[in-house]
Amino acid sequence: MARFRDSGADDGGDTGIDMSAMIDCVFILLIFFIVTTTFVEETGIEVDKPQAASAARLEKTSILIALTAKGEVVYGGKEIGLSGVQAVVRRLLQKEKVPVIVQADTNALAGQLARIIDECKLAGAEKVSIATRR
Repeated sequence: MARFRDSGADDGGDTGIDMSAMIDCVFILLIFFIVTTTFVEETGIEVDKPQAASAARLEKTSILIALTAKGEVVYGGKEIGLSGVQAVVRRLLQKEKVPVIVQADTNALAGQLARIIDECKLAGAEKVSIATRR
């Protein structure tokens, strides 16, 4: 009878669930989601895009340059000016050949837009597009 008496008397052992395997799984999922996330880089300024009937979706990975109604040329939230377009595009195209998208305001001057497109082409961009809304 001694074996039955010992079973209920001593409850000092810690009986819990081993959570280390679940924590490892959560960390692996977290790393997976961080690595596979794609970040969309915005120009850092809001422009009123013109409307176009032939608008089409372009790739997510692209170089976004904004032209405001005041004539400011913006990349990554910083004003780079017309003279900085070629240097920025050339530097970014060294990593990967991606298209350039110019987000021009509806009230922006067409001459400035044409000069930005020329600067992008001189920097080596093979595909330069203008962002519009449908």
